[in-house]
Amino acid sequence: MQWLTIGQMAKLNQVSEQTLRLYDKKGLLSPCKRGDDNQYRYYDIKQSAILDMIQYMKSLGMNLRDIKTQLDNKDLDYLVNVLHQKQQQIQEQIEALKVQRRAVERTLESFERYRSAPPDGTIVLEYIGKRQMYCIDTHQNFYDQGIEAYEGILRELRNRLSQDKLPQIYFCNAGTIWRQKDLMAKRFYSTEVFVFVDREFVEPELITVIPPGNYLCIYCDNFYKEKEYALRLLEKIEQEGYIICGDYLCETIAELPVVGSGERGMFIKLQIPVKFQQKAM
Repeated sequence: MQWLTIGQMAKLNQVSEQTLRLYDKKGLLSPCKRGDDNQYRYYDIKQSAILDMIQYMKSLGMNLRDIKTQLDNKDLDYLVNVLHQKQQQIQEQIEALKVQRRAVERTLESFERYRSAPPDGTIVLEYIGKRQMYCIDTHQNFYDQGIEAYEGILRELRNRLSQDKLPQIYFCNAGTIWRQKDLMAKRFYSTEVFVFVDREFVEPELITVIPPGNYLCIYCDNFYKEKEYALRLLEKIEQEGYIICGDYLCETIAELPVVGSGERGMFIKLQIPVKFQQKAM
């Protein structure tokens, strides 16, 4: 019989000598023979079959402990059970990566919208397509409170997202809703906070659909300007003869990764859905 040194065995099977030493240490694959004086390891080429099986089970995602158990017990049921568990784990990882990929996409979209947005104070009429939102009622009027209370409200939003098992990627760019009846009366009262979501990751019963339409919008670079800018929108609507046809949304376009003065950096878009007066025939 021709013995193979550890170096020859490693080269023949395209693994490292360190890997073979590890397998020996873990009891997965031990040399057939060791030198009497120098403890050199010698392998039989037939042991390549065991090495192939170890590498194959590793490629399936099995750890060395499970591989050793399988090699020791030769229990097919055990192997099938381990692989079922691994299959479930891989599926969960795939779903988590999908969510993470969407988070990256949403962040890039957010920054692109911020970079291409008009300057602070600009009023524009925009057509906005259908959107899906997740919304909660905090029963606290944002307009009676400051930024500290708003941060507390965001904690409540995060908790509700967790309770409803929504990915935490949606805990960003939160906005608020000012319902039409209070908007029309110019009564600053809003208790609802929302985030835009994707149907792929959110159960239908948790989604509120915002229909497409024309919105009169104003861009704003400061949390504290919202009331002033909202009134400017209402004044513009009166001047142009538009008809308000839905709820006002204060949407956060981007949360900038720079915190100034210890506060959240936000660029927001205030928007009111409008329709045009019917022209007389």
